[in-house]
Amino acid sequence: MASSRILPEFELLLPRSIKEAADALGTLKSKASIMAGGTDVIVSLTKGFGSPTIISLAEIPDLDYVEYDSKKGLRIGAMATLQQVADNADVKKRYPALHRACSINGTPQTRNMGTVVGNIMRASPSGDCICAVLAIGGKIVLRDSKGKREVSIDDFYLKYKVTAVKANELAIELKLPPQPAGSCNAFARMTRTTLDLSKLNVAVRLDMSGKTVKEARVAIGAVAPTTIRLKKVEALLKGKQITDDLLQTIVETVPTEIKPIDDVRSTAEYRRDVAGVMVKRVIAEAVAK
Repeated sequence: MASSRILPEFELLLPRSIKEAADALGTLKSKASIMAGGTDVIVSLTKGFGSPTIISLAEIPDLDYVEYDSKKGLRIGAMATLQQVADNADVKKRYPALHRACSINGTPQTRNMGTVVGNIMRASPSGDCICAVLAIGGKIVLRDSKGKREVSIDDFYLKYKVTAVKANELAIELKLPPQPAGSCNAFARMTRTTLDLSKLNVAVRLDMSGKTVKEARVAIGAVAPTTIRLKKVEALLKGKQITDDLLQTIVETVPTEIKPIDDVRSTAEYRRDVAGVMVKRVIAEAVAK
């Protein structure tokens, strides 16, 4: 068994450009892993699940940007840390769901090393940034040796810890759309302890016209092999005003859309019992802002 304290031997590549990194990955494919902050890759290595070659993005300049444009939305580079995103005023104001997910993710040390794009790529069904981004909507920008392509977050997660990324592609950017007037979003999670991974998380985005919901995106994590959108709940919200009766209907509907399991953090029964109430609370929080 691999020691949790000793790193196995591996080859470390330090490309100086995105093209150099993409070319190396194009040659090595599944024999290599991409490392940004390293908070997941290094842990995997200590557990014996790493690749023989690690391609680090640390020496590539200008990948740590967090840029907002009122017409184009938010752009987050592959090396932008969770703390950088949490500290960004535009994120806090316009994307509070992502701001919250970044702000409470792990320890201060983790937030200052781990990246938002890395959290997205990890593809954990309990990933906090994943839940927030799935609710907000967005695209992952992928790069191979020939060029770029963009994949919608709605099409990104195929099954448990499997994404639409090809073996010769690396993620270089996350794009979130500009939020229309009247739009609001929020995120919340439940954990066993403050610094633990989520045993349940929820994020919502509501595009409002006065008190009426024009469009809704509701995401929930740790209740299926991937983070999912609650399509029945979204349909219930669309075109409606948010009333106590509607919220109660949502509480009763959520358990019909999820398939939680028992694991070390929670039981399926508990997740099923509290999921609807949590969705209700996050909806209320979003519209209250």
